[in-house]
Amino acid sequence: MTATVKIMFPRVEAYPSVEAFLGTYRPARPGCLVLEVAMPEMSGLELQRKLIHDKISLPVIFVTAHANVPMAVEAMQLGAVNFLEKPVREHQLWGSIRKALDLDAQCRRRRARRQQVEERLSRLTSGEHAVLDLLLDGKMNKEIATELGLSTRTIEDRRAKLMKKLDASCLAELIQSVLTR
Repeated sequence: MTATVKIMFPRVEAYPSVEAFLGTYRPARPGCLVLEVAMPEMSGLELQRKLIHDKISLPVIFVTAHANVPMAVEAMQLGAVNFLEKPVREHQLWGSIRKALDLDAQCRRRRARRQQVEERLSRLTSGEHAVLDLLLDGKMNKEIATELGLSTRTIEDRRAKLMKKLDASCLAELIQSVLTR
């Protein structure tokens, strides 16, 4: 019996300019950018700053023959995955790309979870929101009832409804999902 190994390579696209890239960029599409520092129109660092300013969270890897320490430090402080000097070793570049794609996937999963929690929170009534806020303050049902001028039974009902709407099986899960959004 023989084993088949399938190696998946990401789809690669090259752009003639920063404007061409920005004109075709779609946030829903996963990926990363491999940039040269010295590019026409806008430097790689300027593009990295623009992406941050425009809230485009796409991992960046720099590959350059025009490196200096301050430039590399700035790129890394701005969140670059790596800053590689030419000539670059192929395994080093592919390792950086894999890391960048993993970071992008993690970021997308976190955003999807946040969006799901936000959507669920939007289904809560104002009364359920009031109970949730006080639960997050660490208050017990009886304290919440007193503060809101309601019966403990009403608070228990609202708490049960908000737990169901937020798909939380226990208070710890509820708190974690709401606070990590």
